[in-house]
Amino acid sequence: MPPKRRYRSRRDDRSEVSCCIKYLMFGFNVLFWVIGQLLLAIGIWAWAEKDVFANVSRLTNIALDPVLLFIVIGLSMFCMSFTGCVGALRENTCLLLFFMISLAILFALELLIGILGFVYKDWVREQIESQVKNMIINYRDDLDLKNLVDWVQQDWLNCCGVHGYKDWEFNIYFNCSSPGVEACGVPFSCCKRKHNERMINRHCGFDVMRSEHDFDRGTNINTIGCIPAGEKWLETNLIPVAGVAIGVALLQILGICFAQNLRSDIQAQRAKWTL
Repeated sequence: MPPKRRYRSRRDDRSEVSCCIKYLMFGFNVLFWVIGQLLLAIGIWAWAEKDVFANVSRLTNIALDPVLLFIVIGLSMFCMSFTGCVGALRENTCLLLFFMISLAILFALELLIGILGFVYKDWVREQIESQVKNMIINYRDDLDLKNLVDWVQQDWLNCCGVHGYKDWEFNIYFNCSSPGVEACGVPFSCCKRKHNERMINRHCGFDVMRSEHDFDRGTNINTIGCIPAGEKWLETNLIPVAGVAIGVALLQILGICFAQNLRSDIQAQRAKWTL
């Protein structure tokens, strides 16, 4: 008698594509795809408002333009999430492979930057100081850069300058040799906010460098620089920052694993069709 053929039920077929992983990947990628679109739209809108597309010379230093960060992050998230979303929904192994490689490269770059930043922390500190100094020098050349510096000094770190308020002498408008009314002064974002103050006094930083008494100066403005203030903030919030970094890393690792799992299921299913 010929041997009996054994038929496997669908429940026993382990080569079937997992719907849970498929739609979980699709849902998360749709979420990040929308976020990427929003960031990219904000960046393009900001550049359009500054008329950058018609006059590229408005970008005095593209490395100092905070809008560029929105565009780069938004475009990266848009492309990667789009390939992951379509690859999962259409069960396209090529798009899933592109998504995996892109996410793996991003994770490797983040890990490499973290390791190099820890090993060469003195060099990183010097580069950050140089970048902040350039922001002070170009403070009035770009409205987005000005708003970023004001937010850091007034709303985030409560600081002034790189190492202190005297660093604002690097700016031609606040230098004591300037003929303007802001000479020997600092921006209003360096000023300490008073309780129940409804209107911002934009003249509160005038002539603070000419003040003879540090006590009078310290009561009106923040005298600590943004570099030491940032280091203090990082030490205070080390656990939340580390938690966010670990969470992002885990999401990337899970994304790579899910994409590989889904890709293997699709390939196994296709191999079964060819039999």
